[in-house]
Amino acid sequence: MVSKLKFDVAIAGASFAGLAVARGLSQALGSDLKLAVIDRNEPSAIAAAPDSRAFAIWAGTKKILEGLGVWDAISGDAQALTSIEISDSNIDDAFRPAKVTYDAHTKDGAPAAYIVPAASLARALYGSVAHDPAITWYAPADLEGLLLGDYASELTLKDGRVISAALTIAADGKNSKLRDDAGIKTVGWAYPQTGIVARVKFGEPHHGVAIQHFLPGGPFAILPLPNNRACITWSADKDEAARVTALSDDDFLAELDRRIGGRFGTITLAGPRQSWPLDLRLARRLIAPRFALVGDAAHGVHPVAGQGVNLALRDAAALIEVLADAGRLGIDLGNGTHLERYQRWRRFDSLMSASLYDGINRAFAVDSIVLRAGRGAALGVLDKLPSLKDYIIAEAAGVTGDLPKLARGEAV
Repeated sequence: MVSKLKFDVAIAGASFAGLAVARGLSQALGSDLKLAVIDRNEPSAIAAAPDSRAFAIWAGTKKILEGLGVWDAISGDAQALTSIEISDSNIDDAFRPAKVTYDAHTKDGAPAAYIVPAASLARALYGSVAHDPAITWYAPADLEGLLLGDYASELTLKDGRVISAALTIAADGKNSKLRDDAGIKTVGWAYPQTGIVARVKFGEPHHGVAIQHFLPGGPFAILPLPNNRACITWSADKDEAARVTALSDDDFLAELDRRIGGRFGTITLAGPRQSWPLDLRLARRLIAPRFALVGDAAHGVHPVAGQGVNLALRDAAALIEVLADAGRLGIDLGNGTHLERYQRWRRFDSLMSASLYDGINRAFAVDSIVLRAGRGAALGVLDKLPSLKDYIIAEAAGVTGDLPKLARGEAV
């Protein structure tokens, strides 16, 4: 007979969201809570994997990271934004004026967002839980299957071990096997685009300005990093992406400079180039009996607005809060109205965000003189409405609406 390893909560996937939930639950409920974290990679590799991506960590998400006690480990690698410029142009336009410029500060004068390397975020979150006595690691470990019972969820590993928990949390990415095993359907589609990222260093100062060029084929973003570096995040149609990714480093840099327009002087590569196919994947439900989804397992969105990690960490903050409330009352963590509360709380944000980013990508990807003129006129009107721009920044910063306590800067 197989001996079952018993836990209160099992988290499948050491993603940003998975690690954040582990950290938050351990903080809130203490060492009496037994947590399992399962991942296919060696624990040490989770924080050491090469990753050229960078994320805009908005003010509400920064508060979440502060509440989890990890921001201090990130802050030295973070670049505060000073402004955000939006343009809509052809690649070969000699002049690319910013159609909209946002002051990237909240009403209290603090930065609305910081650009953070993905690797720094991974290291900080992993470091916060690596030696936590409440957490048992099963890594590397491959999952064989999931069984959701009346009294427990059971995760079977390929080596035959069975992890039994009151609640299983799937944080295993947009192609989540556990989501499928739980019978949760998704809606979505593949984009005719490939995402490309590269870390570069500029010869001239970037002054903390983030730039989003909407070019035919997809958005091209310049996300500033400390020491005059930047992360280039580029969505290109598949044929163009295949051509560009096959180029030598020098030719690839020439393509970047063609899109940047020489604004920041000479460009050199400061990290590996990476690429991946883009798609949208939205779960129809966020919960099942003794089961919950967080992060990309719940919603994989287009990177046009750079909000994916902010959505994931808001999921984590909400789930931490509802589980902490239930745990303090002695409620079964995997069976109660708190899971329904989590689903109601996060479903609307997920749906609206995915729809908005999909719509922005589609609206700007069409290469038409007439449409570009219309977009330019609309952006020009927006640029003359400071109160509307302030509202947009506040919404993007995640400091409005029904926020989890961590996103409000409050302890759970």
